[in-house]
Amino acid sequence: MTTAGTMEGTPVAQQGETRYPPGAQILVRDEEWLVRTAVRAGHPDDGDQIEAIGVSEFVRDEEAVFFTGIDKVELLEPEKTLLVPDTSSYFRRGRLFLEAVLRKTPLPQSERGLALTDRFLLDPLPYQQRPAELALSMRNLRPRILIADVVGLGKTLEIGLTLAELIRRGRGERILVVTPQSVLEQFQHELWTRFSIPLVRLDSLGIQRIQREIPAGRNPFTHYKRVIISVDTLKNIGQYRHHLERIQWDAVVIDESHNLINQGSQRRALAETLAPRTDALLLASATPHNGDKRSFADLITLLDPAAIADPDHYDPAADLGHLFIRRTKISPEVRNGIGTEWADRGPTRSLHCAATEAEEKIFAELTEHWLPAPSGSTEFGTADQDPGGSVSTDPLFAYNVLKTFLSSHVALAETVTRRIAALEERVRKAGEKGLRPDPAIGPEQAALARLRALTASMGDGTAQGDSAKLDALVEQLREIGVGPRSDTRVVVFSERVPTLKWLAKVVPPRLGFRADKADKGVVKAVRVMHGGLSEEEQRLCREAFGLAGDPVRLLFTGDVASEGVNLHRQCHQLIHYDIPWSLIRIEQRNGRIDRYGQRHEPQFRALILTSSQPGAKDDRTVAEKLLAREEEAHKLNGTAEAETGYYRADEEERRLIRELVEGGTVEDFLASAPAADDTDLAGLFGQVDTITEEELPPRAEVPSLFGGDTAAFVNTAFAELYADRAEDAIGLSYAEDAKRRPSFSLSPDKAPDLLRRLKALPPSYLKEQGVAERMILTFDRELAQDKLTEAREATDSMWPTVSHLSDIHPVVEWLTDKVLVQFGRQEAPVITSPHVTHPTFLIQGIYSNALGRPTVVRWMAVSSEPGAPVEPMTDALAAARVGPALARTGGPRDLARLQSLVPAVVAAARDHLEKYKAEWAEQISGPLTEYRDRLKEWRQDSLPGASARRERQIEETADEQAHLLEQLNTTGLPLLRVLAVLDKPAPDGALPEAPGGEECGEGEPT
Repeated sequence: MTTAGTMEGTPVAQQGETRYPPGAQILVRDEEWLVRTAVRAGHPDDGDQIEAIGVSEFVRDEEAVFFTGIDKVELLEPEKTLLVPDTSSYFRRGRLFLEAVLRKTPLPQSERGLALTDRFLLDPLPYQQRPAELALSMRNLRPRILIADVVGLGKTLEIGLTLAELIRRGRGERILVVTPQSVLEQFQHELWTRFSIPLVRLDSLGIQRIQREIPAGRNPFTHYKRVIISVDTLKNIGQYRHHLERIQWDAVVIDESHNLINQGSQRRALAETLAPRTDALLLASATPHNGDKRSFADLITLLDPAAIADPDHYDPAADLGHLFIRRTKISPEVRNGIGTEWADRGPTRSLHCAATEAEEKIFAELTEHWLPAPSGSTEFGTADQDPGGSVSTDPLFAYNVLKTFLSSHVALAETVTRRIAALEERVRKAGEKGLRPDPAIGPEQAALARLRALTASMGDGTAQGDSAKLDALVEQLREIGVGPRSDTRVVVFSERVPTLKWLAKVVPPRLGFRADKADKGVVKAVRVMHGGLSEEEQRLCREAFGLAGDPVRLLFTGDVASEGVNLHRQCHQLIHYDIPWSLIRIEQRNGRIDRYGQRHEPQFRALILTSSQPGAKDDRTVAEKLLAREEEAHKLNGTAEAETGYYRADEEERRLIRELVEGGTVEDFLASAPAADDTDLAGLFGQVDTITEEELPPRAEVPSLFGGDTAAFVNTAFAELYADRAEDAIGLSYAEDAKRRPSFSLSPDKAPDLLRRLKALPPSYLKEQGVAERMILTFDRELAQDKLTEAREATDSMWPTVSHLSDIHPVVEWLTDKVLVQFGRQEAPVITSPHVTHPTFLIQGIYSNALGRPTVVRWMAVSSEPGAPVEPMTDALAAARVGPALARTGGPRDLARLQSLVPAVVAAARDHLEKYKAEWAEQISGPLTEYRDRLKEWRQDSLPGASARRERQIEETADEQAHLLEQLNTTGLPLLRVLAVLDKPAPDGALPEAPGGEECGEGEPT
């Protein structure tokens, strides 16, 4: 019996080692359990922490966690394996059992190839597989990378592929995904529909609900194993720190990770809490740099604290190439791979809108009093004209007035009203203190009053001529084809909420849209989205715009939709009603429809308000020039983010306005930008891959009795587990669509163990598709993709009616577990074949590291003949022709003799593993040694000149990384497991008696 580190029949385990691999059977409290995961517990006295699922009748399908320091855990010894003749048709039971063990066994640490790249509902594009390849590369101590691809390349898909590979390696049981609130449901949808990875969505209310359901003091984050949560919920690190510090994750994903750079911020504190408590860490951001090398180095330390010795001097590409990956649309591999799945964007059309007479009066007011040309300027036609300084007490506010007006007179009116109130408050407070108010306030108040009168004199937009840009917008929408009888959709961007609300009110009637009387006068064809809405309201806007069956045709949105939100599913037309004074923001906006999966040419229009007033700063002064520069950068570099050297939109705009206040121009701003001579940043952001499409990521060697065909495995498992009662037992039925594409359905509510697993699926999916009563599944990728597309054509749900069944789908995992327990405690099937010469034992051998993860997995075929070489298990199975066509012609020749050979064969397998242990250990230790050398060099380079506090940090980091290196080394003795025996059938052809006393007849191949 195993108690606190000792195991009957096996030498005492070494410190830090766990002896319970996934798929092994254990005996605890006189019940049988199947090991799912096993790791060393946090406290030495607790021994190993084992997560298991019940096998024996009393605890069947129950989940439990055991600690070997508390419970007696018996790992069933290989020498005591009981051999049982496989009496099923075509040895179906034995084949399923072997396949289940193969599927359940995690890929070892030494396997760097990708195993599941072509098993999901997405195009198998090599460039999207590169992040997973990088995460698993030998240079990385752990799977920790920054995915820095530019907008639109599919970072969510790249994350999904990487997580799937980690799950296949047994390193993805506990997953935490942290995203902005705006993309949370989108992320959840993609990971489930494309990868079969269910993430439970938690918000603050969800956490409170769970806390009411679990015992007081329990950690809500342990209630579900795979969670997605918004950074806005979780960033309150003070509220959740004590929970997060008590949990270890297999993988943490943080999207839009550029928000982690600011030291001292809540988001940074969250990242610093999570990073040490996860094995894999995936950061994603299209703009991971703020222009400061030290800040970027600080972000990288979350991935590898010993990556950079001097944060001011390092080569991003050479020193950090194993920790981040960045591509643009013009990168060769991307360009060669996207094909028709991402149409090239069309040119941005700048549409000049001549200001109306009322608008010209405002331009005149702004030119004369708010933004006059500096003294000596020729901007007004003569060098001796000097209109004087700005009437505003704040020159920056004067430019805010201009930008607001360039959005709309409605937005300007609101800005003026707020400013008048603010100045009146300043005057009042000065009076209360007995002080005279600032004399400059008076002239500004007078100027504000004039602006208020001018905006009030303008029409409300319902008639032609009220606003030049509004008239142009309506004209363009008609040209595009937007109207009550058209399905065409357009997204209209504006920076100002008053502008958005105004447009949503005045535009629809001018296009012929009418309010629905039954729906309280709401125009269903229009949605407005901005940061002032609740997250639920924003989610409904995004969802409606992505469903072709929804009546929405116009989405008026602010820049809340410019980061990470997909708007391209039903739309390829975008209009900039006003233009951000930031290249980054323009590109982010365009990226909402110009992204992977866009099959129509993305078309962009920008409304440029022009003035005939001498010296007026209209949209040609800044906006049109930035639009042209963004388009040029997109064509040449695939991105505009590094054009200025300012990698945050707010900073870029702030610097530009300051340049304008000081009398400069857009050209001056771009010419003096830090990007012009920063070669290091060019090395980071100009990273363009030179990989050709022929150089595919390496593929993992994954043995299979079904040729890797999950459909064959599942169908065979159903036939074996339920035979002719499947319809009654689980409601199983098969179907084909008009194109003869197969699917099947079942009723989870008839299988409580399956239903419990499905509770982790997105609640909206479970409810809308009635999954508990009927779940429809398919292995046909074309059918699944059609259903996913069809869902977007629906009016009421974004979830497909048919779920794609990947290798890691909960239904496949459920069947795999059920197959594993078809044989009794420590039993192995005997399969007979006329093609076998000598009895051959199929044995699994696993070496593990101190974290309990396999470092080496060997599938061995050990002959009963003394001195015979150990062969790969797959070779022995192929030679014996074990497969769906191998009929039973008789039982084993001498079962008693086979049973007597078990101890000797196990010993031979152990000797074989021992013989090659050093060779395999070298494969594992080689990369670890390389990292150990880098760690030593980092420590030596970091210490000189460091403060006492910094020295302590360096030593602590070096010790932590060194300890991790030790844990990743192979340790202890191998675990062996007899899986099956291949033998020649008895010469008389007699069939053994089947369980229950009935003679087994032949069946048909599956």
